Amino acid sequence: MPDAVLLLAHGTPDSADEIPEYLSRVTGGREVPESVVEEVRHRFTLIGGSPLTPLTLQQGWLLERELGLPVYVGMRNWKPYIADVVRRMRSDGITRAVVICLAPQNSRTSVGLYRRAAFAAAEGAIELLFLADWADHPLLAEAFAERLRAVREPFAQDAGLLPPVLFTAHSVPCRTVLSAPRLDHHTAPEPPDPYPVEARLTARLVAERVGLAPHEWFFAFQSQGMSGGPWLGPTVEDTLTAVRQQGVQHLIIQPIGFLCDHVEILYDIDIGFRECAVKLGMEIRRPASLNDSRLLTLALADLAQRALR
Repeated sequence: MPDAVLLLAHGTPDSADEIPEYLSRVTGGREVPESVVEEVRHRFTLIGGSPLTPLTLQQGWLLERELGLPVYVGMRNWKPYIADVVRRMRSDGITRAVVICLAPQNSRTSVGLYRRAAFAAAEGAIELLFLADWADHPLLAEAFAERLRAVREPFAQDAGLLPPVLFTAHSVPCRTVLSAPRLDHHTAPEPPDPYPVEARLTARLVAERVGLAPHEWFFAFQSQGMSGGPWLGPTVEDTLTAVRQQGVQHLIIQPIGFLCDHVEILYDIDIGFRECAVKLGMEIRRPASLNDSRLLTLALADLAQRALR
């Protein structure tokens, strides 16, 4: 069949020994301090490795079954690399493909890099229908809301009150979301990166579906980099401190920028933020990640079908 879908994701190493090479790819070859390498290796080992690759492949298989079309999965920073997967698509006779980045909120530094990698590998031999963002897709919001309801209602029974929700998305370096200055008086400045706005948009849509009042939910950016320089905030740690000072003792943390389990969820939230909350005298719980969510599959299928039409 000439049509297909290509899902793009960040990628993760298969073992702790591969982390130095992986980090080198993430940073574009820039040197990574040994202390950072060891900390990443420690976190990776502590959770027994990242399940991102097998979970993403499973999402691709579920989508393929739903659509009846070939679905390929390519990773930007690890195997299977985007370039290798696109070459396989070409050899399979694919002539047109919908490309969906599994990061619903668009950013020039994430989605933009995925786009360049896919088009460079296609070399014009495949017509790529690239979807830049889908932060406001109703089925995506409902998928997160479904997971949130499953945790919030039992938590409310245990705590004796409905706990507020802290939505999170992965932080990015501040320099990547700033408008570029005008090069001359005849050139318009580059528009602001849409990522911070779209991340909060997804959070608001989920909150509305669950029926959260404005004072019942918060938003923060998580997993700021360890390589220095300012990153987008507020951080989760600062937000936990602030809401605790407001008297909050029970809180749900739901990441809305990630579509499956990986280190930033299994370590950063389940271990790091949980330890921070305990020190503050708080109890936090996290909804299950979307992973094999039927609603997520339907959202991806709708995106693909609309693009192909």
